[in-house]
Amino acid sequence: YEVLAKHMKLKGSAAQKRALDWLERVRIPEAKRRLRQFPHELSGGMRQRVMIAMSMLCDPDLLIADEPTTALDVTVQAQVLDIMDDLKRETGAAIALITHDMGVVARMADRVEVMKGGVYVEGGTAEQIFSAPADPYTRMLLDAMPRIDQPDKAGHEALPGFDHSDGAAPVLTANDVRVHFPVTVSGGLFPKTKPLKAVDGISFDLHSGETLGVVGESGCGKSTLARAILRLVPTQGEVAWLGSNLVDMKKKELRDVRKDLQIVFQDPLASLNPRMTIGASIAEPLVTHRPKMKHGDRQNAVRQMMRKVGLDTNMINRYPHELSGGQNQRVGIARAMILGPKLVICDEAVSALDVSIQAQIIDLLISLQKEMGLSMIFISHDLSVVREVSHRVMVLYLGRVVETADRSQIYEDARHPYTQALISAVPIPDPVIERARERVQLDGDLPSPMDPRAQLRFMKSKLDDRPNAEQYRPQLLEVAPGHWVAEHDPAEEVLVTS
Repeated sequence: YEVLAKHMKLKGSAAQKRALDWLERVRIPEAKRRLRQFPHELSGGMRQRVMIAMSMLCDPDLLIADEPTTALDVTVQAQVLDIMDDLKRETGAAIALITHDMGVVARMADRVEVMKGGVYVEGGTAEQIFSAPADPYTRMLLDAMPRIDQPDKAGHEALPGFDHSDGAAPVLTANDVRVHFPVTVSGGLFPKTKPLKAVDGISFDLHSGETLGVVGESGCGKSTLARAILRLVPTQGEVAWLGSNLVDMKKKELRDVRKDLQIVFQDPLASLNPRMTIGASIAEPLVTHRPKMKHGDRQNAVRQMMRKVGLDTNMINRYPHELSGGQNQRVGIARAMILGPKLVICDEAVSALDVSIQAQIIDLLISLQKEMGLSMIFISHDLSVVREVSHRVMVLYLGRVVETADRSQIYEDARHPYTQALISAVPIPDPVIERARERVQLDGDLPSPMDPRAQLRFMKSKLDDRPNAEQYRPQLLEVAPGHWVAEHDPAEEVLVTS
């Protein structure tokens, strides 16, 4: 109401009516109830829609959208871009879109200006910029963008070959892994709790030298699964590393094994201690697991690893705030790799980076995998990035697997509606292809993981409407060799749009 009172002198019921109308126009469900909620009660996509509604309340002639979808899942990003496009047509407002995502540019822009170092280096129509870029910087941006329709592009590090048909045993086996958090749902003297099933019965194998991509929207359990594999959260089920169950291990046994299991986190700055130099951060695993190593040898090992990940060794005494986001992510990778691990989990390791830096980090991870023979689990919400680095892809939805297949099958023959929607939402950096695509959209927003009925969103024929009833668990079926898909009702909750 603040915007309306300031600029249109509207108050009371008139302001409420206009605010309600705009919340409905940006497709917020139960808009009247949302007016009384606080920002922390809404999802990221909902908050972005509220911001768009606030911006459009006074019928502006120009909407400046500064990275409006950078922090959002690809499906939510697609919804937000559709809303902005619809509002542009309905109201006649112009949009100045600021973004580093060339796929979003291809989808939304009529005209493009490419900026470098505070000045424009190239401008033209979207078709001109994408089909015949003149400036080397523009070409670099386009080449750096991963394309879900064209993996293994020339100029990028090729994914190492992988074949597990030789019958070798997997290095990691997860069997019915579950992570349930008790959540208080009522107050009083005897508050009630309900289990939030963040990970709810996930099973998979990982072989030596293989990369398994894990995709899904925020809240599907990707990061919790990573922490369950590393025993960083209380875990049920079995996580077998080289035949030994990590879930049953004592503290000392687990500490000895952890030198082979490492993780690279999403936010490079937040995952580094601001009081430690980057040299000390990279050396920390050596101090923990090789305490008898001499200081000089440790420093040499740190410098050697810095060179491997593309960091200048003169930076060894700098602090994280003195480095860029891409450099800090390289520090995180160096810290994970310095012990020569056998498994590295990358948890949204490139999501916070610009596309040019993202491409460098992806190439770095692939080259290190080739050199060190690593197995990797690569977690992301972006299927185009996952397809670039993974041999197999596993799709999660509310704590369960809905589809798993190799990188080509998952794109060329996706069977589950949720996988189809994820693939459809990934923008392709080519305006001709992007604007002609048919889109597969899911009806409604992601349901609450606290609701046991939410798991049957794609199989309502088995739904038991009683709130606390034990619900049917869709089973994984093998529809082709190595291609598993969760049971679902045909065409359930899917919309196809142009």
